[in-house]
Amino acid sequence: MSPHPILPLPPAPADDWALFLDVDGCLLEFADTPDAVVVPEGLPAILERLRERLGGALALVSGRGLKSLDTIFAPLRLTASGLHGLERRGHDGEVRAPEPPPGFDGLLDEARAVAAAYPGAVIEDKGVNIGLHWRRAPAAADALRGFAEAALERLPGYRLQPGDHVLELRPGGSDKGTAISAFLQEAPFAGRRPVFAGDDLTDEHGFVVVNAQEGMSILVGDRADTVATHALADPRAVYAWLASGA
Repeated sequence: MSPHPILPLPPAPADDWALFLDVDGCLLEFADTPDAVVVPEGLPAILERLRERLGGALALVSGRGLKSLDTIFAPLRLTASGLHGLERRGHDGEVRAPEPPPGFDGLLDEARAVAAAYPGAVIEDKGVNIGLHWRRAPAAADALRGFAEAALERLPGYRLQPGDHVLELRPGGSDKGTAISAFLQEAPFAGRRPVFAGDDLTDEHGFVVVNAQEGMSILVGDRADTVATHALADPRAVYAWLASGA
């Protein structure tokens, strides 16, 4: 994949940045299931060196939950926002996260029953969110979308979050932009130039926030509908870019 045909490449990471990084499709290549992703050798060490160089001002901003992030990057435990801003662990280690609503376990069971008819479809329990994945079962897309739309009637305040071969049921009121805004009000991120790299439509909320604060937004891939100011081709290019500043 070539980088975006118009947007320039970003400069190497600088000492005055507050660096925010999406995970799937940005730091890591997509996999058939969420648990099957592979962390490139050397990436955790690069992230650790960058965190030290930036005085701690590095955070993951992901659709994954914090537990999943900690598992795939173990033993590295980074400042992070999970579930598109619903969960957030600050530099001080304090975690802010909502509780699932009544009846949530029953909906999970119903979703699994729908997915069982389509080998390869995956239902992901994300605490307060339900991820409906059909990357390995394209024929399941309509059935899972239908389930999600019907489930909204039983989940007041929830909305649908589309992604790459996935649809997520999640509470409204937060996104990657609100997560980045909250980090930027706290040490060690406050007062630094915000920089956010991500690949998905859900990352556009974060791009808007960093652009408004004279920061830098980096699209990973060549998607045309973006407000990003810079671009990188793929996760391999992201790895090389981060390594250049570590």
